[in-house]
Amino acid sequence: MSRTLLLLLLLLRGPAAAASHPPPAATPRLKLAFHELRARHGLRLFTLERSCCYEALLLDEERGRLFAGAQNNLLSLALDDISQRDRKIYWPAQVEWREECNWAGKDITAECMNFVKILHPYNRTHLYACGTGAFHPVCAFVEAGQHPEQPIFKLDPRHIEDGKGKSPYDPQHAAASVLVGEELYSGVATDLMGRDFTIFRSLGRRPSIRTEQHDSRWLNEPKFVAIFWVPESEDPDDDKIYFFFRETAVERQQGLGKTSFARIGQICRNDVGGQRSLVNKWTTFLKARLICAVPGRDGADTHFDELRDVFLLQTRDKRNPLVYAVFSTSSSVFQGSAVCVYTMADIRRAFLGPFAHKEGPNYQWVSYQGRVPYPRPGMCPSKTFGTFSSTKDFPDEVIQFARHHPLMYNPVLPHGQRPLFLQAAVPYTFTRIAVDRVTAADGHYDVLFIGTDIGTMLKVVSVPKESWHHMEPLLLEELQVFQDASPITSLQLSSKRQQLYAGSTTALAQLPLHRCSAYGKACAECCLARDPYCAWDGTTCTRYIPNTKRRFRRQDVRNGDPNALCSEDPWRGSVPQKQLYGVEGSTAFLECIPKSLQAHVLWTYQRTQDDPQREVQVDERVVQTERGVLLRSVQHTDAGYYLCHATEHGFTQPLLRLSLEVIGTRQAAGMAPASDPQLVAAPPGHKVWYRDFLQLVERPPLGAVDRVCQRLWSRGRPPPPPRAYAGPPGRRQGEEPRKARRRRTHEGPRAERGPRSASPW
Repeated sequence: MSRTLLLLLLLLRGPAAAASHPPPAATPRLKLAFHELRARHGLRLFTLERSCCYEALLLDEERGRLFAGAQNNLLSLALDDISQRDRKIYWPAQVEWREECNWAGKDITAECMNFVKILHPYNRTHLYACGTGAFHPVCAFVEAGQHPEQPIFKLDPRHIEDGKGKSPYDPQHAAASVLVGEELYSGVATDLMGRDFTIFRSLGRRPSIRTEQHDSRWLNEPKFVAIFWVPESEDPDDDKIYFFFRETAVERQQGLGKTSFARIGQICRNDVGGQRSLVNKWTTFLKARLICAVPGRDGADTHFDELRDVFLLQTRDKRNPLVYAVFSTSSSVFQGSAVCVYTMADIRRAFLGPFAHKEGPNYQWVSYQGRVPYPRPGMCPSKTFGTFSSTKDFPDEVIQFARHHPLMYNPVLPHGQRPLFLQAAVPYTFTRIAVDRVTAADGHYDVLFIGTDIGTMLKVVSVPKESWHHMEPLLLEELQVFQDASPITSLQLSSKRQQLYAGSTTALAQLPLHRCSAYGKACAECCLARDPYCAWDGTTCTRYIPNTKRRFRRQDVRNGDPNALCSEDPWRGSVPQKQLYGVEGSTAFLECIPKSLQAHVLWTYQRTQDDPQREVQVDERVVQTERGVLLRSVQHTDAGYYLCHATEHGFTQPLLRLSLEVIGTRQAAGMAPASDPQLVAAPPGHKVWYRDFLQLVERPPLGAVDRVCQRLWSRGRPPPPPRAYAGPPGRRQGEEPRKARRRRTHEGPRAERGPRSASPW
């Protein structure tokens, strides 16, 4: 009974407790819709008829091509513009395979196709591609040429081979792989039912090796996400392959059901299996848990265990790249996504730590305290760490220990012990990530591009808050890349061309890494954006290019302080002015929309220009909205000057100066001509035309209220003198104009009608 109560308390203190107070979601500084991106900011799309699922992307800078795998097709697109100069290879599944797939109960139009899942560069002239082949995995070599000017893109049907252990059978299953030298390392299901998951090595000269079969201690219903090769030292025999996946945890507490954990696994490249045990099986396989959690009170952390994507950011030291990983929650109570960063030092430390061991009357997982055999399991046979030249030379006790202890006891913790970027209580989930290290005027910054399951892209920059060891994320942009809100399933980044390439189930997209012109011409707006790609050059916000000398170039990513940088801005001090008119007793709307969604708007008022400014107080009659201030039942005392201020990152700047002039009701009625019944005062109890501006305020077109008031004001003034009629162009001088066509009209008084949304006050 006490154990049941303890489990209930753990559940209550876990995700449910954290979900009661979720962290606030970050607001993007700039939010751009699909149509605006395509019209003004260089968004390009590529779609292929009768195809879908652009999951496999390969960026080739030397050839200047983007290779993509889709349903029944291989694509070669120009990196500069993916919508131009495309080359295609039609690669369907064989007819008999499709028929067998249909007989097995699969959908012949949706599943019994060849979905290309794997695409790697094999050598200077060929690619290696694998697809599902209608539940018959198949692989082939694709000739792509060596130079950009060679228009070669063809598949050799004589070199098609079996794809078992390389590509999944089911198009719904994820696959991860990496081609190192001539060897393909893949994490995939090797059977039709998707039950035998393995980490498999194929191709090359070394023997094919796999993980232990049907052993939940090794792999337990894994979902492979990414695979990378990372050198360990100068000796290539020390090189390791790292696998990132999520699986059902074997060390979960009993009674809590299935729990998903994120994992990182390692194997040695020169592993050839054991001599008497683990023959043709990995002898150096180890795995550890990846932790991405928000620390809570009393140890009740909020965990993000659903690993979605991993990006390896290369540094100057090729042996120590940074690992950026995207996670989501598996809880139905708390929904959120997070990005965590890991160092190779922390990863190697976990694999050099204690092994996990199951012992005791309740078979609990504890740290193994016994003697660990030599050489330590997980070490590669090389001259660096021992005298063994092959894994077949390992003693039997090493092989047996490795078979029964693949799990490490200590997890891998993220840099800073918490997520770098977190979004909770938002209508989307992170799916993919790509990272670019950008050189700015005040240092190097990592810019994160995060794809979501609703077709949007988040642009986040990591800046030092107090020191370079304590980083703070800034959400710069939220971009609607795909109009149909299809999830982003693949992502590639080109630092050389400053372009980002994204794939979804319906299309491929290309967009620039920066949109500096969207920040405007003012120095303050460019500085407050804190975009490492952009700087103010003295006249406008443009692309920042390192190692170029420009006198007026201004950039401050770390602090974003316009006071220190924008003293020479010619736009500084100039405030746009606007004249507004309001009718007494009606509604007036003072519109002011800052460029930044992160800015806080403050309104001040002064009766005359000599009076001191005072803050506009909000009440039942004065309503402040995201687009401005609504004045209900305008009074003569409302006339004066209104100044719209925007405060962001501790900096306040005036955006707009509005002059409001109030017109009396009788004056407005007297100005209205009798020919327009909507401008004539209505009988008591009826709403007249100027009493309802609310319909304009709910979704007002830009300047709609001003145009109405300006038209009213001009009615009471004498019309301009008529101009001499010169006739339409093209008519000869002295020629009489044609008579206008007369239409029949029903003369008589028109019934007065108000706006559709009219209702009594």
